[in-house]
Order: sequence, then C-alpha cells, then structure tokens
Amino acid sequence: MSLEVARSAAGLPAAGSPAGEPPDADPPAAGSLALDLVSRLATADISLRDRLRLERRLRRLGTPGHRADPSRLEVEIGRAEERIARRRAGVPDVVPTYPLELPVSQHREELLAAIAAHQVVIVAGETGSGKTTQLPKMCLELGRGVRGTIAHTQPRRIAARTVAARIAEELHVPLGGPVGYAVRFDDRVGDETVVKLMTDGVLLAELPRDRRLSGYDTVIVDEAHERSLNIDFLLGYLAGLLPQRPELKVIVTSATIDTARFAEHFGGAPVVEVSGRSYPVEVRYRPLDAPAVPAGGDRPLDAPAVPAGGDRPL
Repeated sequence: MSLEVARSAAGLPAAGSPAGEPPDADPPAAGSLALDLVSRLATADISLRDRLRLERRLRRLGTPGHRADPSRLEVEIGRAEERIARRRAGVPDVVPTYPLELPVSQHREELLAAIAAHQVVIVAGETGSGKTTQLPKMCLELGRGVRGTIAHTQPRRIAARTVAARIAEELHVPLGGPVGYAVRFDDRVGDETVVKLMTDGVLLAELPRDRRLSGYDTVIVDEAHERSLNIDFLLGYLAGLLPQRPELKVIVTSATIDTARFAEHFGGAPVVEVSGRSYPVEVRYRPLDAPAVPAGGDRPLDAPAVPAGGDRPL
C-alpha cells in the first residue's frame, strides 16, 4: 500500500494539498492510529482473503461519516494472524510419506525446484505414476496451503472423494481436517483444511463471489487431457488471473497431454515428464496340435459344457 493510499485510508489530505495542514503539523489521533494500522497490516502474516477484506475496512476509515472504531480493526488483524498460526501448526509432516515405489517420488527434487521457481508447471505423467496423490504433498513441503488452501480439481465426484481419502490416509490425518473435499451436495472442509479436493465445477462455481480465488494459493488441475468444457474454461480463466495474482501457483497434470500447447498457453511454462510404472508380464502359448485339458478333468478347455440333464450342444 503506497503512502498516498495510506494517507487516504487514514483520512488525511494528500501531501502538498492547499487545503491540508502544514507539513509540520501533528495529524489527528484517529489519523495516526489509521496510519499505524496501515503499517501493521502490511507486515501482518495473514491470508490473502483476510488481507483484502481488512484493506477494504481500512480504506473505509477515511470515508466521511464512517464511525468504525479503528481499534476493532487491530483486533481483527490479530485474529487473522492467529488463524494462520493454527493452520501452519496443523500442516502434517509430508517428507516421510512419499512412497518410494511411485515414479513421481523419484522426480521429487525436480518437481519441488520447478514449482518453487515458476508460477505455472506442466506435469505429464502416465497413469500410475502417483502424481495425483503426491503433488499436493510436495506443495505442502514448499509451504503452500497456509495463507491459502491448495485447490486440487478432479473431473468427477467419486475421484475427488477417493483421492482425498487416500491423501489423508498417507498423511495420517482425519478426512475433513487438514485434507478435505467439496463436491455437489457433500462438503467435508474445515477452517484447518490445507488441501481441498473438488470437482472443477465446484471451483468454477466460486468465481461469481470470489473472482480472484483469494481463498487459494495453489491450484492443481488434474486430468487436463479430458478437455471438458469446465477444464478448458478453468485453464483459460487461470491464464488471465495469474498476472493479478503473482503469488498464485498453478500445476496442470495429465496422463496424456499435448505439453507443447499447454506450455504455450501459459507463456512457456516448464514441463516435467514423469514415467509410469510397469509390471512383469508372463506370456503363455497353447499348443497348436491338441486342445488343452485341465488338470483332473477330461474335457478340453475349448469344448462347450454339457448342461445338466441335457444333450451336448452341437
């Protein structure tokens, strides 16, 4: 907040204004308190949503006829700081919970560096690589999810619920606590929730009342290859929102994705490739000269069964 905005919020005239007081004159007590609140708010460790709300309250202090008590604003700043302290204390330790057998765990350092250094990261990984369950934990490891919730979108409600339950199980926390989900007609999210699974439609439904998505500091768009109308609209909206929210992180993940086009859409975002898991496959061949006979039986495997009390079908 600039000095001129601070003076306006404090109810003081602009510097150099003919109608204002001389520069060496002491400001009124209310104006001094409001200026102190500007400095207090600028250094407070609070969420973006609380900061925007309190800044609006602070600006109204300079409105003629406004009778709000500045001391109440100081109390609200303190409460906002307490909420952040509780959220930070409730973040589980994620480092010991990375399954080493998942391919995405082998790329952990690369992903952490990419997410920390860039506003948008494209993660291309095959099914079974573990990106859906492990990326939110990597965001927590980077300190995300405290000043704003980590939004993790899924195209279907059953996926949002099951993924939330899996992440909560791996972090050894109750579902609905640090990890929750929100789908249509079902919501298990609390004040301490730092990772929120949801359908992309639920996130889009929040836009009319929160166009800046101020309640989130990270958005993970999963299964982007499905290219549904909701996903395409969400990706387009996020691309326009990023310049207004320089602290917002966006991670786009998919099993099969045109990484070049998605990276270009987000201004040349880096792409991290994560391989999937493979399993040994045993190939067996049946002999060509005779039909196979099961152990302990006298009927070839390819012979039709004889129905009870009936003749063998032709």
